[in-house]
Amino acid sequence: MSDSAPSRTSSRVSSLRAGFAKRSSRAPRVIGALAYLVGVADILTGLRPGWRHRLLPLTDLLPGAVAAASATTVVSGILLLLLAHALRRRKRRAWRAAVALLAFSVVAHTVKFELVPFVLSLAMLIALIVYREEFRALGDPRTRWRAVRVFFVLAVTSFVVGVLMLFMLRQHVVGGPPSFVVIVQEVLLDLVGLNGPLTFFPDRVNDLNDFVLTALGLMTALTTLYLALRAPEPRPELTDADEESMRALLQRSPDSLGYFNLRRDKSVVWSESGKAAIAYRVVSGVMLASGDPLGDPEAWPGAITSFMAEAELHAWTPAVIGCSERAGTVWCRQTGFTALELGDEAVVDVAEFSLEGRPMRNVRQMVKRIERVGYTTEVLRAGAISEGERRRALIDADAWRGTETERGFSMALGRLVDPVDPDCVFAVARQDGVMRAFLQFVPWGPDGMSLDLMRRDRTADAGVNELLIVDALRFCPELGVNRVSLNFAVFRSTLERGERLGAGPFLRGWRRVLLFASRWFQIESLYRFNAKFQPTWVPRFVVYPATRDLPRIAVAALEAEAFLTWPHLRRLSGA
Repeated sequence: MSDSAPSRTSSRVSSLRAGFAKRSSRAPRVIGALAYLVGVADILTGLRPGWRHRLLPLTDLLPGAVAAASATTVVSGILLLLLAHALRRRKRRAWRAAVALLAFSVVAHTVKFELVPFVLSLAMLIALIVYREEFRALGDPRTRWRAVRVFFVLAVTSFVVGVLMLFMLRQHVVGGPPSFVVIVQEVLLDLVGLNGPLTFFPDRVNDLNDFVLTALGLMTALTTLYLALRAPEPRPELTDADEESMRALLQRSPDSLGYFNLRRDKSVVWSESGKAAIAYRVVSGVMLASGDPLGDPEAWPGAITSFMAEAELHAWTPAVIGCSERAGTVWCRQTGFTALELGDEAVVDVAEFSLEGRPMRNVRQMVKRIERVGYTTEVLRAGAISEGERRRALIDADAWRGTETERGFSMALGRLVDPVDPDCVFAVARQDGVMRAFLQFVPWGPDGMSLDLMRRDRTADAGVNELLIVDALRFCPELGVNRVSLNFAVFRSTLERGERLGAGPFLRGWRRVLLFASRWFQIESLYRFNAKFQPTWVPRFVVYPATRDLPRIAVAALEAEAFLTWPHLRRLSGA
């Protein structure tokens, strides 16, 4: 095993342990909440016309000063709203930006003699300075395409604020209150620097309109330009050295999901000894690990320490999805986290599998029917597949996919019959020599394999997948495989117990919710399919810091598994 991966992380882990030994205070959360309050207050006071009669002397002395202060206040409020979440996550760059914005906000409220907003802004500025050591988290990995998202957010926000301001100023329009269409036209033109159709009285109201809308347009343009031109930080991926070291650990890893940690879109942290590692991906500020840590279970606590230090460094929310009971116990003991049963993995013992008996009657009849209509199967290692067959499989896999996005994270490798995975098992079904369906299994230690991908032609006969699994199980002795992991069934125990006689109202209600969700996520159908093969059900767990983090972790997991996608942004970025 290469020593390069552990050596790259050992010194950093030691410094992280020293730097983050003490648990952070609640100050960042309070300051983040205060940022929302100050941001809303800045926007409302910047648009409120009631105070202007008190500022006539200042208006005469410094023409445009009040309008400029209002524009500064509105822009500062919008940016504070955007920074509030990052402040709650203790981001250092957000702290710097918030300090600068609040300094401008304090000056603007001083010019306008606004006591309450001035006190709020000053209090938050003092709190940021006092608790500056709490804001030490590094930025998240990013690309230039973040500018696209920020542009849309700022453009929509600026438009809404502009419409709200003109609605409040509609009584000052020459010729009477305008229609909504004219207000929209005025806002859109002024945001891009053109003169709109409306004229206001007195002149200071006209100045306010011009200053605020122009400032909003400049804020949107300059912020987008800055994000587009700054140097990108590409999403981290496994290096060749990481992958080589992880493959060595896989030989000693007992987890059926271990091989999926070799996905190219994951990063990895190591224990100081280099005997254990945890692969992860960061999604929406959540640091998601899947399955068990790789390597020697005795070294898992060291890898978990490194994982937690990395999460603390970036203020990511750590979580694990799909770990075994053994790994979940270690995670909870090391971190104080909580574990929740997520579902069950279907594991088939090859030696005990048989089509005989009444429980297997449906599968037996389906397999015989598919064989009679001319389907044949072939099971072989991926390294034995010809280049032509590999290309054909890639084309068919793309054509047969049911969605535009390739799904999978915790139980998907993300590549098919790749030369770097010669030990994967490929099972293909043909009819009259034409490929109609196939399965790919990844290695599970020296004597097992786990189902990775299942694809079939939509015009293929029902039952072809059952045929492929049965023939793959029959061929396992020749491959030296003794155990096979099939699909993961989410909340299987709820579906099973909820339909039994005597199930309580809560259990029945939760089962109905799952059945409703199955219309989109195939929860029940996947469970029914797995149950056909009479597997042993092995529970899998999600490990999380606190109950309040569960909704965020659930959304991140759905996004990682590609059940929740952002199609427009992904198309724009070419992802």
